[in-house]
Amino acid sequence: MTDKYENPTSDDYMGVVMGIIMSGGNAKGLAFQAIQQAKDGKFAEAESSLNEASEQLREAHDVQTDLLTRLAQGEKIGWNLYMVHAQDHLMNAITFKDLAVEVVGQERRLQALENK
Repeated sequence: MTDKYENPTSDDYMGVVMGIIMSGGNAKGLAFQAIQQAKDGKFAEAESSLNEASEQLREAHDVQTDLLTRLAQGEKIGWNLYMVHAQDHLMNAITFKDLAVEVVGQERRLQALENK
């Protein structure tokens, strides 16, 4: 019997990979949306989008943590370019969301100064 994620071409494995990629992509899109909403002065909507982005990232991070835990416990986890891409996608989304938080904050500050 093989470990669930040992074969990097199995449906289980590819489902995990695609889940990470999709969650990362959704989070990045929501973070970008938050920046656009902030530019339009819609700060409550921007905060909501950032919260949704955080939830998407949490879901992907939970999957990543599960894989790392399994690996640490001795389960064989296969690796391929798809998984590398998924991890890259996730890290990029995390960085983009962190930057979006800062941009939204700066936009809020800028608009407050302009409205004085």
